[in-house]
Amino acid sequence: VQLQASGGGLVQAGGSLRLSCAAYGLRLEDYAVGWFRQAPGKEREGVSAIDNGDGSTTYRDSVRGRFTISADSAKNTVYLQMNNLSPEDTAIYYCAAVDLPFYRVGTPTSETLYDYWGQGTLVTVSS
Repeated sequence: VQLQASGGGLVQAGGSLRLSCAAYGLRLEDYAVGWFRQAPGKEREGVSAIDNGDGSTTYRDSVRGRFTISADSAKNTVYLQMNNLSPEDTAIYYCAAVDLPFYRVGTPTSETLYDYWGQGTLVTVSS
């Protein structure tokens, strides 16, 4: 099983990026996928998650309205569209997956819930 996160880069404040999380060895339709981030000197935090069974989504307050999580089952990929980025969004972004039954009884933005992790992609937002 492998999750491959990509799409990070350097962008100016107010700009946009789209992160991708491609899954290999598992069918994302049977899993929930979460996006997490870790800024320098800070703990990793949950950003957003999607239940690929029913399509429900969750966001942390600081990104709600700016970020959108979505899934493409044909490509077995989950996306995180990030708009109106600010320097506070600078971090390494990780995607992670967990079986739907566990996801539905857990806390979507808790990293301890997730079994499979991607390698991270760096997002840098300049002011």
